Amino acid sequence: MYYLIILVLLFLAELFYFRIADKCNIIDKPNERSSHTRITLRGGGIIFYFGALVFFLTNSFEYPWFILALTLITFISFVDDIRSTSQGLRLAFHFAAMALMFYQWGLFSLPWWTILVALIVCTGIINAYNFMDGINGITGGYSLIILGTLAYINIKIDFFADQRLILIMLCAVLVFNFFNFRKRARCFAGDVGSVSMAFVILFLIGKLIIKTENFSWVILLVVYGVDSVLTIIHRLLLHENIGLPHRKHLYQIMANELEVSHVMVSLIYMAVQLGIIIGYINCYAYGYTYLVGSIILLSVIYIWFMKKYFSLHLRK
Repeated sequence: MYYLIILVLLFLAELFYFRIADKCNIIDKPNERSSHTRITLRGGGIIFYFGALVFFLTNSFEYPWFILALTLITFISFVDDIRSTSQGLRLAFHFAAMALMFYQWGLFSLPWWTILVALIVCTGIINAYNFMDGINGITGGYSLIILGTLAYINIKIDFFADQRLILIMLCAVLVFNFFNFRKRARCFAGDVGSVSMAFVILFLIGKLIIKTENFSWVILLVVYGVDSVLTIIHRLLLHENIGLPHRKHLYQIMANELEVSHVMVSLIYMAVQLGIIIGYINCYAYGYTYLVGSIILLSVIYIWFMKKYFSLHLRK
């Protein structure tokens, strides 16, 4: 009943946000870089922050430094959705948020180089998660797989986090998916959605890695990771400015050039990530070997796909 009430409240909160976004003209207009063709409300992913806030307020104010960090990164991302902010300002907020999250993890008791590596890895993951948010359903669907897996791991393998946080975030994702995971999305996540969800997932995976002392749990993000890293390398080889928007991710080629429906592309990404996770859990004793093997396999698939279909992108 507790989670059902939260689900209903989050659903109503999302509808209330739609009214505000509509009045304040918080919309996403399609352009030559977009994978959509209709004007759509932006920032529907703010529901992820509302979910985390509900957890904080109803569970004895647990993880206060993390919630403060999430508030900072959600705020600057939402502002950026409304009006463009400078990269320096965004980085300042992101670094401050990550410092607070590291403090919540207890990372500052470790050697300094650990914090530097964590900062680089976390920055990369947040940006990758944001870059991958380009078609209907992909952010919500992929997040559903990861959070569902984390809920399972938390019970079956190692209690590393408060299960209520994971389940409430699942409720928030279900609400968002109701409006986004469809042919004609009612709203897009916006930076506020993709960045805040990336931050929550990063916090949970980080706690899992620290508790188990096993870095191979990053496999929970391996599909996004391979697509993002190889796309950056590909664009560098094309002598492009990787800071500019583009439509060269594998999922974008599928949706735009091959005209596979957004929902189907999102389902494929979900299925591939879920399959890899199931294999990893069953081969947990060989985690690092399995991680490397998965990266190699996904990289081969990516390279084959681009050699076969990237020419379609060049013709447009």
